[in-house]
Amino acid sequence: MVIDEGLRRVLQGARRVVALTGAGISAESGVPTFREAQDGVWDQVDPEEVATPEAFRRNPRRVWAWYAHRRQLAQQVAPNAAHRALAEWGRSLDWLQVVTQNVDGLHQRAGSGHVVELHGNIHRDRVFDGQLAADVDDLELPRFPETGAVLRPDVVWFGEQLPEGAIEQALAAVRSADLMLSVGTSAMVQPAASLPLEALERDIPVVEINAEPTPLTPVASWHLPGSAGELLPPLVRSAASG
Repeated sequence: MVIDEGLRRVLQGARRVVALTGAGISAESGVPTFREAQDGVWDQVDPEEVATPEAFRRNPRRVWAWYAHRRQLAQQVAPNAAHRALAEWGRSLDWLQVVTQNVDGLHQRAGSGHVVELHGNIHRDRVFDGQLAADVDDLELPRFPETGAVLRPDVVWFGEQLPEGAIEQALAAVRSADLMLSVGTSAMVQPAASLPLEALERDIPVVEINAEPTPLTPVASWHLPGSAGELLPPLVRSAASG
C-alpha cells in the first residue's frame, strides 16, 4: 500500500486519535450486518419486528431468541487485523478513543481500552423499563436477581435514545483529537454520522476507510477505498515509523 506523503505526516504527528467504526469492520470478522440474511428460522425476519420495545412487550421470548442467535454469531468470531491494529496503535499514543456503532464487543476483545458503545453491547443485559403485554407468559424470562425485574438485551432498539452520555463522550473526544478515522461505516446513521463533520469543522483531518463511497467521501481529508483489515495495519505501521 502506497501512503500519500501528506497522510503519512499526519499519521506520524497524531497523538490523540478518534476512530469511529461501523458494521463494515465487524463484517470482516464474519459478523453479519444487522439486515443481512440470517440462517435457519430467522431468514425471513425483518429486524424491525424484533428490535423494538413494542416487539419485546408483545413477545419477549421471540426477541430473546433472536438475540440469543446473534450473540452466538458474535461469540463464534474473533477480532480481525483492523481491530488489532487500532488496539496496537492506541498503546503508542497519548490516547485513542474508539467510538463504535457495533454491539459485538470485538474492539475490547482485541485490546482497545477506551471504547464508547453508541448502540450498546449485545453481550450485556439490562432491566426492561416497561410493561409486558397482559397476555404474555413471563415465566422463565431472564430476570435481575436482586429485584426479579425482567431483563432485555443492552442494545439500542429502533426508536430509542442512545445510552446516556455516549454521544457527549464521543463529541468531547472528537473536539480534543488531532486526527479522526471513519472506518467501515455508511456515514448515514445519526448522530454518529455528524462526528466526522464536527471534526472537519474544527480543521481536524478525517481519514475515511470504506469499501464503498459514502456521503462523507467528498469532504473527507482522505478516502481510502478497501477493507479495514487490509488498510489499517499499514497505516498504523506508517504512524509508528515517524
